[in-house]
Amino acid sequence: QTTSSALKGAIQLGITHTVGSLSTKPERDVLMQDFYVVESIFFPSEGSNLTPAHHYNDFRFKTYAPVAFRYFRELFGIRPDDYLYSLCSEPLIELSNSGASGSLFYVSSDDEFIIKTVQHKEAEFLQKLLPGYYMNLNQNPRTLLPKFYGLYCVQAGGKNIRIVVMNNLLPRSVKMHLKYDLKGSTYKRRASQKEREKVFPTYKDLDFMQDIPDGLFLDSDMYNALCKTLQRDCLVLQSFKIMDYSLLVAIHNIDLAQREHAMADGTLQADMRRPAAQKALYSTAMESIQGEARRGGTIETDDQMGGIPARNAKGERLLLYIGIIDVLQSYRFVKKLEHSWKALVHDGDTVSVHRPSFYAERFQRFMCNTAFKKIPLKPSPSKKSRSGTAVPRRS
Repeated sequence: QTTSSALKGAIQLGITHTVGSLSTKPERDVLMQDFYVVESIFFPSEGSNLTPAHHYNDFRFKTYAPVAFRYFRELFGIRPDDYLYSLCSEPLIELSNSGASGSLFYVSSDDEFIIKTVQHKEAEFLQKLLPGYYMNLNQNPRTLLPKFYGLYCVQAGGKNIRIVVMNNLLPRSVKMHLKYDLKGSTYKRRASQKEREKVFPTYKDLDFMQDIPDGLFLDSDMYNALCKTLQRDCLVLQSFKIMDYSLLVAIHNIDLAQREHAMADGTLQADMRRPAAQKALYSTAMESIQGEARRGGTIETDDQMGGIPARNAKGERLLLYIGIIDVLQSYRFVKKLEHSWKALVHDGDTVSVHRPSFYAERFQRFMCNTAFKKIPLKPSPSKKSRSGTAVPRRS
């Protein structure tokens, strides 16, 4: 119920303070207890010797695991001043399209970060995940899992509003033509009528199979990198007993965009400017799946705006923006109940709520067999060109 502008203002004041006070603390290794620290600071509207005066009601701002999150931000190449500048120099932009969860979403004015409100249970769960998340990121910062940069709580008027700062998967500067939330399940996995009426609807698995029956075609290096990343990420989620996550797939159709521009008159030409690259490391879809020196493989990566190049069955050039979302809905008792009940009524295998190992397997199978496919190689005249000595073929 807190007015949006007051919440946005409180978030910015709180983050400015917490990042500032953190910068006075020396860099050091993350210790186990760092994951459980909660710092709290009171912001009276008239100001105090620690906090500035402000126009909102008094509020308290809590920062969870500040040292651990500082480490994550560093791992992703986000300098404290960039983080502050992105989140606090301009007003946050509220995204109208809130998820099914009823969460509020804000994006920083430079498109770099998403701020999402989370439920108490989800915030608690993220805190529990942190040590394992830390271990996994240390071994492999390239992942399609959400990149968490901060967890905070604004307490005002007897309400707790918990927020998490994450990487923004869908840059607003790139027009997305289609968007899917895929789980690899077919039971009731079709976008609702209400969803379809939105300006930019999020479709689901059955819609995908209907709209793109042949799947999305990727160059074989890309396909292998993507499936390997998905496999690794699913293993991590499974080890945390997490399920019911989705792969968000947004598609920018390059050829369609060019046709749209050709149809529009010259007034829109200014829009063709290249969007600014995202600053955080490994934060684009392309960087998430591409391991060591994959750059300059068989595809040009200079103008991909962070998207993964692909083609549809018509041969149109696409850029894919993808990431795994909804990982904080843990497989709790409720889900177990929900599954056993649904399994009695329906064929258990198609239900989207399932034990984590089965869920992970089905998810990967769907992504790497149905959703994404390798561009079939043309038979080569000689075996030699296969060995990589020949110039890579440009489709």
